[in-house]
Amino acid sequence: MAAEGASESLQRAGDSVIDAADEAARKGVDGLQPFLDHTLLQFSGVSITVGGILAAVVAVLVAVVVSALLRRALNRYGERQPNASRASIYTLSRVVHYAFIAVGLLLALEFIGIPVAKFTVFAGAIGVGLGFGLQAIFNNFISGLILLFDRSLKVGDFVELESGVHGEVQAIQIRATRIVTNDNIDILVPNSEFVSGRVVNWTYRDVSRRIRVPFGVAYGTDKELVKKAALEAAAEVPFTLALDGPRKPQVWLVEFGDSSLNFELVTWLTAEATKRPATVKAAYLWALETALAQHGIEIPFPQRDLHLRSIFGQQGDAALAAFRRNAQAADDDGADAPRAPALAHDEREALSSNDATLDVQQGGAELAEGAEREDNTDNDARER
Repeated sequence: MAAEGASESLQRAGDSVIDAADEAARKGVDGLQPFLDHTLLQFSGVSITVGGILAAVVAVLVAVVVSALLRRALNRYGERQPNASRASIYTLSRVVHYAFIAVGLLLALEFIGIPVAKFTVFAGAIGVGLGFGLQAIFNNFISGLILLFDRSLKVGDFVELESGVHGEVQAIQIRATRIVTNDNIDILVPNSEFVSGRVVNWTYRDVSRRIRVPFGVAYGTDKELVKKAALEAAAEVPFTLALDGPRKPQVWLVEFGDSSLNFELVTWLTAEATKRPATVKAAYLWALETALAQHGIEIPFPQRDLHLRSIFGQQGDAALAAFRRNAQAADDDGADAPRAPALAHDEREALSSNDATLDVQQGGAELAEGAEREDNTDNDARER
């Protein structure tokens, strides 16, 4: 009986404590309620209170936190799945972020006391603002959405703008797109420039690209020897995609210049080299200078014809005769100088093909093959 009495006493004491806590909570809420119901602003039948503002802030914070957690989850998924598209994950994360922010703002308006149905009052003011001061910002925002959904520009693409800026796309944000150059310089480009301007996307369809490296040699140089030196230079550069096959390096004679025969070393690049065109071109020029020097091929200086009235203190025919004697002496002194080895007959035959002609023929064959594939696809579709 004593134990039962003690248990009932403890239960009554616990109930008393709970009742006291409830009473204190009710008094606290009752004391805080006037502060939360305090009206800060009232217009057009809408009352903005302290409690409504606090609830709106909480709604926006919750939306931001949930958006951040979902984006982090998407990024972790992309890191765990090597086959996942980086651009698709980025686009989805940005859309999720914008959606949650929009929902948070709508809830915040409801908590403040501004019904969304009555938001048309502010829509006119926003339209006027967009027409004057916010037109550029709104244009960039819509352009950013177009870039995200159109997929013509993705994170990781290497682009070159009409202004000459080139680099890798790192982020497509609300107002601008962040590009990082090969010198590790961050450039913020307005999104509207990508939509309305001309943009060269080096990695839009295929990561393999072809580069043309111009160089010149002296008139009278054996063009087959020039081709051999240029191909050896291409073989020395690790950025060359292939040394044989349809994408092997080629050497084109492109121009009879004022002082030189102008050639181009045309070669396909590896995927990692596509995003560094200036560095790759410098690497090929370095290898070209080395190969041309090894074969004794001269890279000429600009040349001009000079008409001399007098030389060596003489004039007329006597001056011309003196000049020829000195020139002949210089040629005799250089007769014993080492000369570049001549090409063997078989090697010359192998190098004598015109790479520019072969490139045009190969391009025509690829176009014909593509047209045939399209015809076959259309025929299959009609049969189905």
